[in-house]
Amino acid sequence: MSSSMPQPEAAPIVACTISRDVQNFDLLIEDMEATLGESWGDLGFAEALAFFGQPEAEAMEFVALAMDETDEDNLVLMSEIITQAKARNIRVILIAEDMTPAALHSLLRQGADEFVPYPLPEGELAQAIARVRAGENAAPVPAEEASAPQLKAGARKDGALIVVHGLAGGTGATTLAVNLAWELANADKKTAPSVCLLDFDLQYGSVATFLDLQRREAVYEMMSDTESMDEEIFGQALQTFEEKLHVLTAPAEMLPLDIITNEDVDRILSMACNQFDYVIVDMPSTLVQWSETVLTSAHIYFAMLELDMRSAQNALRFKRALQSEELPFEKLRYVMNRAPKFTDLSAKSRVKRMAESLSISIDVQLPDGGKAVTQANDHGLPLANSAPKSPLRREIAKLASSIHDLKGEQAKAA
Repeated sequence: MSSSMPQPEAAPIVACTISRDVQNFDLLIEDMEATLGESWGDLGFAEALAFFGQPEAEAMEFVALAMDETDEDNLVLMSEIITQAKARNIRVILIAEDMTPAALHSLLRQGADEFVPYPLPEGELAQAIARVRAGENAAPVPAEEASAPQLKAGARKDGALIVVHGLAGGTGATTLAVNLAWELANADKKTAPSVCLLDFDLQYGSVATFLDLQRREAVYEMMSDTESMDEEIFGQALQTFEEKLHVLTAPAEMLPLDIITNEDVDRILSMACNQFDYVIVDMPSTLVQWSETVLTSAHIYFAMLELDMRSAQNALRFKRALQSEELPFEKLRYVMNRAPKFTDLSAKSRVKRMAESLSISIDVQLPDGGKAVTQANDHGLPLANSAPKSPLRREIAKLASSIHDLKGEQAKAA
């Protein structure tokens, strides 16, 4: 006797993961199931190209292309997958683990819509899926217009100016600047302060890389004519990161540090401080003519160093240079990056001797963030997004909280 009971219809497949072996991305499997249930499938790289030519591909909304460093040898195949998907109006989300920035940049230029680092931050894949779905019927908006903030004419916020200056290469100045700015932008959940991050390293500035932002021609145009700069022009040179942090990246081209003058820097800092509650400046390690303007205007000037001879020598030379010009070197707050652990008594003793020999006070000690820092920077994400439990992230969050609390107390006293 045959059954007349209706058979349940299989859920339509609206998405696919594409990878060498999806079992290498177990968190991706969990997130796809949590977001899409059974409405997704899995394909290998070669299978994907064949699938795009089949009728079933017409119902596909997006694919999640999952890769790790092993797959960098197949970038040509990855690019072809993205190209074929985009030709059929299928959105592409890149899932990448330990890929080089150059490889990621190449694939994003091929037309990938979203990028999510692996291991997947909690909820990030669901947000990426929501964004690609929301963008399907949205009218295209030029990238520069989409992320340019709208500034208020005549604003007078008198924002706090916080400067970060690396006294030697690789001391983590940009990492501190980027993550401190992000933590300040999230310092108050009820009334989030407005924060602007300025990359003044005109030659090797990497804030754009650390936040996965474009380097715009508008930055050079604004800097080359600050006399005519107003709120609109300044706003067009800025970009927003996740609708919370406003960023002035380094220019697209490598420029001489003296292309801007004291007057130019003063105008930019004044504009930023009038518009935002906090302004974070990432300085070049080189001392230039306008360094005096930044130091004089700064409320806090963090000088980054490490526990090594080059940092000690540079800190001493930096201090002497400021004293010889009678500049306010007392504004300096020395930050020890990759500081020894609490139990490393020998190294902590070296830190103390270093401070005594230089006649300085090391006010902040940051732990070594390890591989998580490199991964976060390569993926263009703050540590709070990519490695929220990192000891370095926690210390930077504490620093941001103390700065925000101090500003609040000063505002009440006034």
